[in-house]
Amino acid sequence: MPPRSTPTARQQRVGIELRKMRDAAKKTTADGAATLGLDRTKITQIEKALYPVTADRVRTLACEYDEAESAYVEALVAMATDRRKGWWEEYRGVLPPGFLDISEVEFHATGVLRTLQISHPPGLLQTRDSARGVFERFRPALPSRDLDARLSHRMRRAQILFGDNPTRYEAIVHEAALRMRFGGPGAAREQLEHIRTMAERSNITIRVVTFESPGFSGAGQAVLYAGGEVPRLDTVQVDSVHGPMFLDDTNQLRNYRDVLDDMAGLALSPSDSIVFMESLLKEL
Repeated sequence: MPPRSTPTARQQRVGIELRKMRDAAKKTTADGAATLGLDRTKITQIEKALYPVTADRVRTLACEYDEAESAYVEALVAMATDRRKGWWEEYRGVLPPGFLDISEVEFHATGVLRTLQISHPPGLLQTRDSARGVFERFRPALPSRDLDARLSHRMRRAQILFGDNPTRYEAIVHEAALRMRFGGPGAAREQLEHIRTMAERSNITIRVVTFESPGFSGAGQAVLYAGGEVPRLDTVQVDSVHGPMFLDDTNQLRNYRDVLDDMAGLALSPSDSIVFMESLLKEL
């Protein structure tokens, strides 16, 4: 198989997990290379997701590294050998890779996809005009072609919330995000009405953290928590000025689970959140 030049976040995760296995077993790249009959540089390339790895090689390395959790190994095999191209690949070369990686993580999430938003409406619940208002504040300003591509991509991300097997989605949203007027008053009202309507869907839970809350956990940045096939393959994505950051360390995952749980505890109940959003609509 030819080498990769732009591995996706999912492909990178396979390499990261193989590196974690090797480190835990206190093995060297030379040990892994000898097991597979490869040059040691190939192990480094596999761990950096620059070189594809087959199902047999994942299982062989897992055995060499004394990995005992079979469900975890088979989940890695599935990730490593999945050759399907998602709809987001249409945007490769048009949007920054991080945008595509978020779509991929959301699409493959299992269990409940959880998000915490302090200053922006949740991405999967943004209306087109509200999203346009968000993107128009980017600096440097986006060319019209790039702006249109980001809008199209953001709207398509929401498709996982619909269909025969929709993703379960929990959004913890601060009142500040609901009061922001991205795109102007009309767009802000439409955005709030949309979130309030989506809160009635059986697969979607909205919890509002009001200004009366004693504060909020974490650093205040947007957080997305996506469940993997097994807990060890969960992923956290946090926003930064330079683009999305993906976290997979066990302690990081635990800390962000705690942050989300704490924020959910500070938030209104789902039913009270709907009532609260209705009260905000009367102010607009």
